[in-house]
Amino acid sequence: MKIITSHERADMDALASMYAASLLFPQHAVVLPQNLNRNLRDFVALYGDQLPFVERRNLQRGTVEEAILVDTQAIAPLRGMHHQTRILAIDHHGRNETLSAETTYQGEPLGATTSLLVERLMAQELHPSRIGASLMLIGIYEDTGALTYLTTTARDARAAAWLLDQGADLEIAAEFLRRPLSDLQRRTLASLVDAATIHHILDRTVCIAAIVLDQYVDELSSLIHELLDLYDPDACVLLAEYQGSVQMIARSVTDAIDVAEVLRPLGGGGHSKAAAGRAENVALNTVIAQLLEQFRANIRPPVRVREIMSINVHTLSGDMTVQGAAQLMRRYGHEGFPVVQGDQLIGMLTRSDVDRALHHQRGDSSVRTILYTGPVAVSPDASVNRVQEIMLEHGLGQVPVVEDGAFVGIVTRTDLIKLYSPATATGSQAEAVRTRLAQDLPEELNALLLQARDAANDLGYSLYVVGGFVRDLLLHHATPDLDLVVEGDAERLARRLAARVQGQVRTHARFGTAKVLLTGALPAGVPPSLDFVTARTEFYESPTVLPQVERSSIKQDLYRRDFTINTMAICLDRERFGELLDYYGGLRDLEERRIRVLHNLSFVEDPTRILRAVRFEQRLGFEIESRTYGLMQDALDLLENVSGERLRNELFLILREQEPEKSLQRLDQLGALARIHPSLRFNSDLGERFARLRLHRAELARNGDAPQGEIPELRRSYLALLSGHLSAEELAALAHRLRLTNDDAAFLRQVVQLQMVTASLVAERMLPSSIYAELHPFSAEARFVLLVLTDSARVRERVTCYEKELARVSPALTGNDLKAMGVPPGPVYRVILDRVRDALLDHQISSIEEQLALARALADAAAPTH
Repeated sequence: MKIITSHERADMDALASMYAASLLFPQHAVVLPQNLNRNLRDFVALYGDQLPFVERRNLQRGTVEEAILVDTQAIAPLRGMHHQTRILAIDHHGRNETLSAETTYQGEPLGATTSLLVERLMAQELHPSRIGASLMLIGIYEDTGALTYLTTTARDARAAAWLLDQGADLEIAAEFLRRPLSDLQRRTLASLVDAATIHHILDRTVCIAAIVLDQYVDELSSLIHELLDLYDPDACVLLAEYQGSVQMIARSVTDAIDVAEVLRPLGGGGHSKAAAGRAENVALNTVIAQLLEQFRANIRPPVRVREIMSINVHTLSGDMTVQGAAQLMRRYGHEGFPVVQGDQLIGMLTRSDVDRALHHQRGDSSVRTILYTGPVAVSPDASVNRVQEIMLEHGLGQVPVVEDGAFVGIVTRTDLIKLYSPATATGSQAEAVRTRLAQDLPEELNALLLQARDAANDLGYSLYVVGGFVRDLLLHHATPDLDLVVEGDAERLARRLAARVQGQVRTHARFGTAKVLLTGALPAGVPPSLDFVTARTEFYESPTVLPQVERSSIKQDLYRRDFTINTMAICLDRERFGELLDYYGGLRDLEERRIRVLHNLSFVEDPTRILRAVRFEQRLGFEIESRTYGLMQDALDLLENVSGERLRNELFLILREQEPEKSLQRLDQLGALARIHPSLRFNSDLGERFARLRLHRAELARNGDAPQGEIPELRRSYLALLSGHLSAEELAALAHRLRLTNDDAAFLRQVVQLQMVTASLVAERMLPSSIYAELHPFSAEARFVLLVLTDSARVRERVTCYEKELARVSPALTGNDLKAMGVPPGPVYRVILDRVRDALLDHQISSIEEQLALARALADAAAPTH
């Protein structure tokens, strides 16, 4: 015999799961638990004739070979069960570690077990009856609070939606979900309210309501929700002692309290937000004491204000005019400013107050007249819960932080949103980052970073490694290219570190940067210097120009960066080492392989980010997010206003990529190349030439066949390929637009001129000396590019012949030999030696004697006649 059943005092999720399992396992008998809650008894009484349930007393005698348990993982043995009975437990609670070897567990942490089974019905295209669909909908709704409890998942909602499609009756669901409390339940609730005590543990409120029952009460779980509504605690536990055992029902409304962990040592279990259990033969007061001990051990310590606050924030003086404050709000995009006198906070200025003052023509008034001066400040050691309370009570989006009477920072609404988002860094994540640093960086570089960290912390500063290094570390290919940001004075930190490592310091006061030059023999993997930057913010006075820079906090420093994947930072501080700061969703975009800007004006402020977005997209194999791509298209015309130097730098960075043709092809499709210069274009044929150039260069390096022993520079060769189709006038315009160096511009002109001689190089017959004469005036680098630019096999053959043979031919005689012949020194030496070389190239002569004879004949012919 095979059966399906659930736990005693089953709830609607258990009953619904039993019905769902009956559709999936039609050969099994569905056995009702012996004790059902009141609403289950009523449902079965009304609709039992349409459901496959069997009461225990009516179960036929026989051996139970297999038992499927739903919404539970263990039951008291039924008649017919024995130690060899196979048990399959299907449950939405985590696996019970004490399960027997005969029990197979299947489950996932969904809001209801019914949802798990409905997904299987959907996959197998099994369809319930109207009453069955209604029962399963009730089961999901009851265990998820009609999809409102924190344990609810999207899968629960999809399961509920499918049941509605199958004909689930909402009137039936409403009847059994909104049942009024019975007289006994109301009396019990009153006793619970009288007995309830509130405990404050680690800045969290815990409600414990413990009573002794003189008779059994149905559906106690519905009463705990009444307590939650009444007291609004972070967690609530209902304890009901009856006939020697204590029933425990717990609920949590915060991630900081996992009630399943709290109840586990007492024999309970469940979800982090909902758990239950029964303590046998334990006094009620003992259970309460054990509960409080478990809460103290399991409540996650609160996040303190100092962990999320911003320092070095913009402040205003009380004497500033309202109009001046409005201009700064527009400039920085802030919704408010702290107003200080010296280091003392005198109030908060909000955008709404400024807007009202301007509406009433009070722009010339001082901000003192419109300040919010209520008790809104917090200390750095306050819990962030206090910040949330102040925001809600006073309607503020920013809360100032004051320590020892002095203003030290601010916490914004965004800080709280980021803190409570799923992407917030965890302790395990910090440990993973620390491990990654230790594994991917040389030991000596890690030690140097820790020395820099210690120097910063000793000064009271926080130190972060940010940007591309963090991105690449998380992508498992870290580089020693470190970008270090300090919340403090970068120059002072650099000098402190230099004194400890015997280094030298270089500073740039305008941008708040400092470089520590490391001296002596450096271990492999350690860079020759460390660059420090004071955390700063930027403001663009107008589009396309370089920004104005001001000292700021790490959060604002990260906000000024180009793309979300480059906005992450790793804190190196002693107490926060390895903590990943991700204010703008960079980690999520990294995982989803997406390039995304931080705000809509990003490309307006700096159009060169268009080129950078494409470079990162192609290098990393990511995809530019659709909104970002649209913003790029809208800002294309601004590239024409960007300085040539900045465009050149971004273009050269692309040309230094491993496969720059991918980025150039994408920029051409976008229309960005034409904005750099109207004649620039790129196509698949040119892309093939880029790849061929790389292969040819690698072959030269591998075989040692580089012309004159030099390996041509890829960046310049790529640039020559890109501009190889331009006329002389277009090339001059491009060189001027990009502010190319004289050397680069001359090289590009050489390539264009060299292409003009290919007409003669394709001749069917050509003397070696003629080939030499055509190619010799040009640089080896230009000839290298011609090998890739030309489509003529004959031209390539002759260029290769020149490099490997002709360029290495030279006469054995020298000017000294000519002087010995009595030839007067002068330009005639070059003429004679070139003619001898040509004769050697054309195999007209070979030996030294033949070379000397030809030289004498040429000298005699050139001698003046008398």
